[in-house]
Amino acid sequence: KQQQRLSLPRLGADDLPLSLLEMGCSGRFELITHPLPKNRPLPPHSTLPHGLPPTCLDLKTEVEKRFLRDPAWLPVHDVDDAFHKFLKEVESLLHCSLSPLHSGLSVVRDPTTGLLLDFTEVLLEDTALSAKNSLSLQRQPGPPSESLRGSNTNYPFLPAGMEELTLEQIKKKSELEEDIDFEKGWWSVWFCHTKSEVNLLSLLSTFDDVIDALPEEKEGVSPKEETVKLPRTNSLEELGIKVLLLSEQKKKPQQEDKGDHKKWAVPVDITSPCDDFYKRIPDPAFKYPFELDVFQKQAILRLEAHDSVFVAAHTSAGKTVVAEYAIALSQKHMTRTIYTSPIKALSNQKFRDFKTTFGDVGLLTGDVQLSPESSCLIMTTEILRSMLYNGSEVIRDLEWVIFDEVHYINDAERGVVWEEVLIMLPEHVSIILLSATVPNAVEFSEWIGRIKKRPIYVISTVKRPVPLEHYLYTGNSTKTQKELFLLLESTGNFLTKGYYAAVEAKKERTSKHAQSFGTKNVSQHNTTASQDRAVWQTLLNYLSQRQQTPVVAFTFSRTRCDENARSLTSLDLTSSIEKSEIHSFLQKSLTRLRGGDRQLPQILSMRDLLKRGIGVHHSGILPILKEIIEMLFSRGLVKVLFATETFAMGVNMPARTVVFDSIRKHDGTGFRNLLPGEYIQMAGRAGRRGLDATGTVIILCKAGVHDMGELHAMMLGKPTVLQSQFRLTYTMILNLLRVEALRVTDMMRRSFSENHRDTQAHEKRISELRNTLSSLRPLDTEGQLSDILSYYHTITELRITTETLQRAVLESVNGLKALSVGRVVIVNNGQHHNALGVILQVSNDAVNRMFTTLIICEKAFHPIYSTSLFFCFIPERIIDNYNKRQQPRFRLDPPGQAISTATQELLRLAEANPNGITTLDPVNDLHLKGVDVVEGVMRHRVLQDCLKDFHCIHSPTFTEQFARVQERMCVQEELDKLLFLVSDQSLTLLHEYHQRIKVLEALQYVDSTGAVQLKGRVACQISSHELLLTELLFENTLSPLAPEESAALLSCLVFTQNTQIDPHITSTLQEGINQVLNVAQRIGELQRDCGIAQTAEDFVAQFKFGLTEVVYCWARGMPFAEIAQLTDVQEGTIIRCIQRLDEVLKEVRQAARIVGDSVLGSKMERASLAIRRDIVFTASLYTH
Repeated sequence: KQQQRLSLPRLGADDLPLSLLEMGCSGRFELITHPLPKNRPLPPHSTLPHGLPPTCLDLKTEVEKRFLRDPAWLPVHDVDDAFHKFLKEVESLLHCSLSPLHSGLSVVRDPTTGLLLDFTEVLLEDTALSAKNSLSLQRQPGPPSESLRGSNTNYPFLPAGMEELTLEQIKKKSELEEDIDFEKGWWSVWFCHTKSEVNLLSLLSTFDDVIDALPEEKEGVSPKEETVKLPRTNSLEELGIKVLLLSEQKKKPQQEDKGDHKKWAVPVDITSPCDDFYKRIPDPAFKYPFELDVFQKQAILRLEAHDSVFVAAHTSAGKTVVAEYAIALSQKHMTRTIYTSPIKALSNQKFRDFKTTFGDVGLLTGDVQLSPESSCLIMTTEILRSMLYNGSEVIRDLEWVIFDEVHYINDAERGVVWEEVLIMLPEHVSIILLSATVPNAVEFSEWIGRIKKRPIYVISTVKRPVPLEHYLYTGNSTKTQKELFLLLESTGNFLTKGYYAAVEAKKERTSKHAQSFGTKNVSQHNTTASQDRAVWQTLLNYLSQRQQTPVVAFTFSRTRCDENARSLTSLDLTSSIEKSEIHSFLQKSLTRLRGGDRQLPQILSMRDLLKRGIGVHHSGILPILKEIIEMLFSRGLVKVLFATETFAMGVNMPARTVVFDSIRKHDGTGFRNLLPGEYIQMAGRAGRRGLDATGTVIILCKAGVHDMGELHAMMLGKPTVLQSQFRLTYTMILNLLRVEALRVTDMMRRSFSENHRDTQAHEKRISELRNTLSSLRPLDTEGQLSDILSYYHTITELRITTETLQRAVLESVNGLKALSVGRVVIVNNGQHHNALGVILQVSNDAVNRMFTTLIICEKAFHPIYSTSLFFCFIPERIIDNYNKRQQPRFRLDPPGQAISTATQELLRLAEANPNGITTLDPVNDLHLKGVDVVEGVMRHRVLQDCLKDFHCIHSPTFTEQFARVQERMCVQEELDKLLFLVSDQSLTLLHEYHQRIKVLEALQYVDSTGAVQLKGRVACQISSHELLLTELLFENTLSPLAPEESAALLSCLVFTQNTQIDPHITSTLQEGINQVLNVAQRIGELQRDCGIAQTAEDFVAQFKFGLTEVVYCWARGMPFAEIAQLTDVQEGTIIRCIQRLDEVLKEVRQAARIVGDSVLGSKMERASLAIRRDIVFTASLYTH
C-alpha cells in the first residue's frame, strides 16, 4: 500500500491556543491557553486597575451628531456656549506627583559621646505601597480630603485574624533559622497566648516586646510584679540560658493550654471586692467623684492592660463609666476612640455628655459632621462600616472602638452591620462592647475573640443599683383606685398572693359594672377611650400624691400615646415656678425655628401639654420637640411621659415609676406579648440612682388581669440571646470583591452565624487522623483480594439501605402491628449480633415503645431484622419466671418450663433454616407502598445478589484484610467529613452567595472573573437599595426630571410606611415612578431566576411612593405647616424621611461623579439644597 503524504503548512503563531494578558501597567504578563476562534486576530488583553480607558468617538461622527443632527447645540445668538471652555493653563496637565524616594539618610553617632560622625544612605522598604494596592498600615497616607471618610477606590486596612503569610515572609523566616546553628531549642521560646514559635533574632533589638507578651500569672498582681525582668545582654549564649530559665517557669500553664484548645472569652469574677485597684492604677486616666462598683473596676483594669472587654449590665448600672475611661485613656495616649451607637438621637446625646466631660469630641452622622479631627468621634455604626471599607486614615490612630447597646445586633434589618464592623476592624484596635444583660455573653465574646485572635474579658452583672418592685393596678373603683398589688419583690420573689388579690378586685369591679349597666362582655384586650382616660386620670393623680413622679408610661401605639395625653385635659402636675421654667426653656429652644414653623399645630398642642407636666415621645413627634421633651424630662419638669418602646432603647433618662399601658405589642407581623428582654429594658427605666431607694413598675389591668403564666414568663424569663442576623448584601459583596486580598467567603466564615464551626478543634483532629492514616498498615489488594474495596462499599451501602428500610417499617402502622407478642425477630445491637429472639411484651407508650424479648445468645445469623415466623406460647410465664430468677434466693434455679419450650422452638427454627430465616418483605407482607420503600427493597435485593459475585470473600485472609479495610475507611470517612466542615463548601450562605454573584454578573456589576466593573463601583457608593439606584442612574431615569422631581422620586427609597392618601403629582413624575417600578420588577424577576427566595412582587413592594407629593412641594419651597396637611403621615416621620433622603442625594451625587455625569451631579446638589431648610434641618439642641 502506498501511503499518501499530506503536506501541512507549518504551524504559525495564530495556530497556538495562546495569548498574553497584560496585568495592569506594571509590565507583568500572564499566559492564557484557551483556544481562539479561527481567522480572528488576537485581541489586546489587559487588566488596567480601573478598566480600559474610555474610548473617544470618531471626531467626524461626533461633530455630525452634535452640530448637524442636533441644532440646539449651536444657538444662533449665543455662540460662546457652543464652544468648549478649554483649560486656562495647559501646563497644569504636565505636572505629575513625585514618585516616592527609595532611600533615606541615617545618622551615625559616636556610641560614647553621641557626636555626629557621618550620614549613611539606607534603603526604605515598602515605598510603593499605597491605599490603592495594599492593606498594610505601612502604606503611604492618602490625600487629606480622603482622610476622614476614605475613598471607595481605597483598600481597607487588613482586618484582624485574616493574616496569611506571604511566600517571601515564609522563606525569610526559614533562612534565618538555618543561619543559627547552636543547640536546638535555645533560640526559640513559646508564648502561651500566641501558640507559635517566635524567632529571637527579630526580638533582640526590642526585647521589651517579649516581656509585654508574657501572659498574666493571675488576677490581683500588679503589672510590675508580673513581668520577669530580662537584663539586656551582649551574647546569644547568655540570652539562651535566661530564656531557658524563663520557659521552665512558664511550663505549667503552657502544658495545661496544650491539653485543650484555647478559650478566647475569659469571664471575670466580680463577686470578690477589688481591694488593690488603686495600688495597681496609682495614676488613673480619669478620676470619678464616686466610689466605683467592682465590675467597673475590673473593666478599667482590663482597659489599662489594653484588653478588649464585653460589659453586660442592666440599664443605669453605670456602663458609661467604662466608655468614659477608654476615652480618657486614648486622650492620655494621644490616640483616638470611636463611640458607635445604633440610633442617631443617642449619638447626639452622647455627644453632649462627652463634650461637657472631655471637650475634644466630634460627631459624625448622616447629615452632621462636627469637629472630625477630635480624639473621640461619635458616630452611627453604618458610618464606621463605610470608613472601614473605604480605608479611612482615622483607623490608623484608633485605639478603642466602643459599641453601645450591642444587643441591637438582634435587629433583623441592621444587625448585620455590627458583625461586618467587628470582622473588619484591624488588629491594633481594641473593642469595648456595652450591652444589656444577655444570656450568651460568653458565647458571643468567644466568637469575637476567635475571629480577632485575642482574649475578650466578659464582665457581667445582674445587680441593679436601684432594685425594682413590680405591681398590678386594676382600675378606678373607689376601693381599688388607691391600691397597687405587689407581684414581684425587689429580691426577685414572685407573689401569687398579690396576683390573686388583683384578680378578685377586678372580678368585683367587673360584676358591679355588669349590674349597673346590664351585662356587657368585657373583651380581653380592648377598652374604650373613656375607660382608658378614667384609669389614667386616677392612677396619675394617685402617683402624683405619693410623689412617685416622674412617670414613663409605655404605650405600644403612637396614636394611643397621643390620645392618652390629649384626654388628660384636667390633669395639672406642675407648680407655677415649674410652669415659668418650662415656658422660658420652650421659648429659648424654639427661637431657632422660623416664625411660621413655631406655630405648627403639633408644637402648639405640645406646648399646652408640657406646661401641665405631660409629654409625648415617639417617632411621629418633630425631632426638635422630642429633644425639648427629653431635656425637660431629665430636669424633672415633665412629670408624665407617654412614650413608645424607642424611648427605652438608648435614651438614658431614668424615671421614678414606669407604667405599662399593655403588655402586648404589634411587631410588624402580629400582636404578641412582650419578650422578657424588652420588658426588662423598659422596666429598667424605673429608679434613679442616688435619688430613689426602689423603682416602681406598674402594669395596668384595664380589661382584665393578664394570665399569671404570661406575667411570670415576661418578668422572670431569660432575656433574648444575641443571635446572628448576618446576611449577604450586594454592597458587602462588591466592597470585598474590589479588594483581591479579601474574599467574601472569609467574611461569611467569620460571621456569628457560623460560630458553631470550631475550625481550631477540627484542624487538630484532621492532623491526628492524617497521622493515623499514614501509620496504618497498607492494604493487600492483590489476586483474590483485588475487589475488597468495592466489597466494602457494597456492604456499607447495603447496611445503610437496610437501616433506612428498618426505620420506614418501624414508623409505619403495619410494621408496628407485625411486631406483636410471639413474633420471631433477629436482634442486632451492642450486646447481640444477629441473635434470634421472640417478642414477649410490647409497652403501650407510643413515643418510647419498649419490646421485651427472649433472645438466644450463642448462634450467629445473617443480618436480617423481622422474620415472617410467628408461634404461640405463654409470654407471661416466661417474664414471671425471669423476674423470679433475678432475686438472690432463686438466682441459681434452672429456667422454667415455658422458657425451655420457647428456646427449643427457636433452636428448631434455626436448624430448619441454615441459610437464614425468610424476613418479612416490607412491600409484599407489610403492604408499604411508599416510593422510597419500594426503591429501597429493590436496591436491597440487587445489593444482596451482588455480594455472591465477589472473589475476595473466598480468600483465606479475608477476615483480617476486611478488618483492616474497615479501620482505614472509618478514619478516611471521618477525615472527609471534617475536611468538608472546614471547607467553604459547608458555609450556610454559600449557595445564596453564588446566586447573588449570578445577579451581579447578569447586570454587569462584575465580570465572569469576579472583577468589579464601573456599575459595581457605583453601587459600592450606595448604602441601601444599591441595585435599583445604580440601574436608575445608568438608565438615565433622573436626567429628564427637575431637581425637586428627582428628590420626590427618590423618596421611595427611604419611606417605609403605608399611607391611605394618594399623592397628586406631575405627569413627568408619574412617568418616573412607572420607570422605577419597571426597573424594580426587572431586578426582582432576575433575582427570582437566579434562585433568590424573594418574589418580584415583594421586591417591588419595598418601594413606597406615599411621600412623593410631600417631598416635591417641600423642595419647591412650601411651608412645613402646609405640607403636613397633604398626608396622613406624622410630622416626625416626614422629617426623618427628608433627612435620610438628603443622604441618598449625596450618594447619587458621588455616584454621578464616578460615572462622569456632571449635569446629574449638580442637579442632585441643587435638589439637596432645596430640601435642606427650615425645621427639617434645624440643628439638634444637643449639638449646639
